[in-house]
Amino acid sequence: MMERTYVMIKPDAMQRGLMGDILSRFEARGLKPVAVKLMRIPRELAERHYGEHKGKSFFDPLIEYITSGPCLCMVWEGDNAIQACRQMMGKTNPQDAAPGTVRGDLALQTGRNLIHGSDSPESARREIELFFNDYELVTYERTMDIWMYE
Repeated sequence: MMERTYVMIKPDAMQRGLMGDILSRFEARGLKPVAVKLMRIPRELAERHYGEHKGKSFFDPLIEYITSGPCLCMVWEGDNAIQACRQMMGKTNPQDAAPGTVRGDLALQTGRNLIHGSDSPESARREIELFFNDYELVTYERTMDIWMYE
């Protein structure tokens, strides 16, 4: 099923210079970027994005962290893109993440786990709408798609 999902490269990955490595993994998998934006997330947007965690002990530190530096916000498209991206990212706790995943290869702590991705079609729609306007989402065909999909 062709779908779109939201993925964010977090400030720790940006500060560590891992953006290129992470992007190349998604491209090599065959996913198609349809929106990309480098931004320092304003506090209000961060609070809306992580709203389901409001009131939890880690909420304020999470907001401080995600607004502390630039993030690369993206929308990727592909066959079962949500599941594919989550599989590539690895488990939230890098100690539990499989080798070959972003977190399994490059992260050590849950609080600095490099990347965020939507966990369901509903959260993908909500997160894409939070970070991108309709005119920022690009629809296009790639010639390589005939080699990716039957």
